[in-house]
Amino acid sequence: MTKKKRKLRYGMVGGGAPTSVGVIHRNALCLNGDAELVCGAFSHSFATSQKEGAEFGVAADRIYHSHEDMAEQEAKRADGIDFAVICTPNAYHYPAAKAFMEKGINVACDKPLCLTPQEAEDLKKTAQENNVLFCLTHTFTGHLVSREARALYRKGVIGELRTVVVEYPQDWLVDALEKETEETKTWRSVPALSGRGAAIGDIGSHMENWVHFVTGLRVKKVLANLEAVGKGTMLDNNFQVIVKYDNGASGFFWGSQVAIGYDNAFKVMLLGEKGSIEFWQENNNYLILRLRNQPMQVISRGSSYCQPESLKYVRTPKGHPEGLTEAFANIYKSFTDAVYDKLDGKTIDEDSYGYPTIDMGADGVRFFNACVDSQENGNIWITTGK
Repeated sequence: MTKKKRKLRYGMVGGGAPTSVGVIHRNALCLNGDAELVCGAFSHSFATSQKEGAEFGVAADRIYHSHEDMAEQEAKRADGIDFAVICTPNAYHYPAAKAFMEKGINVACDKPLCLTPQEAEDLKKTAQENNVLFCLTHTFTGHLVSREARALYRKGVIGELRTVVVEYPQDWLVDALEKETEETKTWRSVPALSGRGAAIGDIGSHMENWVHFVTGLRVKKVLANLEAVGKGTMLDNNFQVIVKYDNGASGFFWGSQVAIGYDNAFKVMLLGEKGSIEFWQENNNYLILRLRNQPMQVISRGSSYCQPESLKYVRTPKGHPEGLTEAFANIYKSFTDAVYDKLDGKTIDEDSYGYPTIDMGADGVRFFNACVDSQENGNIWITTGK
């Protein structure tokens, strides 16, 4: 597009370690080809940050000691960053995002948005006051069939939602629990870094967000059972949640990080008054559509019959699998389109671009905090405060 006069410039907070999700963020942005990494504070250790920054090709004078320093210095530069990418442990999302937004710098941040509803409201206020864009990188919303599901639902194909069932079993934490020591413990099991909830905030937030992204419906109240499986475990790693939506629909969420034999089996069933939609993340090139008195339909990503809202993100011909990196790239494509339009002086309606917004992130924070409140008060119904 002619409006793209130059590549966007971005900086990264965290994400330096080879096993970090930062690798996927960088690869996704590289895949799109419309943004380049020019600065960062990649680690709490400045020496490590310098080493990693050099490997990424970042100039030495743009490798920073902290996110505060990075926000301060980049805001002063004529060639400063157009947006910051935050991929740190959960506890650092709030201070880092706030620091950049206060300097007028757009933000893309890993989920969850932050730890508490109070922090979430403050970030929303800061974004509005400083006229910045905010993208939350909820990965599964980037899959083409997720966007297909969103278009189908919002065009009324399955009618009003009646029930939703979401499951998300993993088993990666089983070995970690058996082998970890205080020195090797993952940050996700440390309350000071993870927040009040572990699995409910980590994978539960994906559940709430995907349904919200596709249907636009918001969770009104929850009844949760959170379990900490394993000796010495402080935070939940297995949970069940009954949810009620603002249109009267009900739902059931089950998530586990100690479900032996399951890799990353995120699955959603949306059951409407005229039909149903089924999405399975591990088979994310296909979407199942069931309509009343019709045979089951398997929608193949990138097919000519797909909705324009998903076809605009097709990268490879149908039958050639796309996956996690492409999903991240699609989210970033939606976001950078908005950044370019903002640079062109256009009025931005973030919801229309197709990336998870700060408002969605705030809903997610209220959701998992309400789940913890439900557990701590004897597994009772708790409203989300929306």
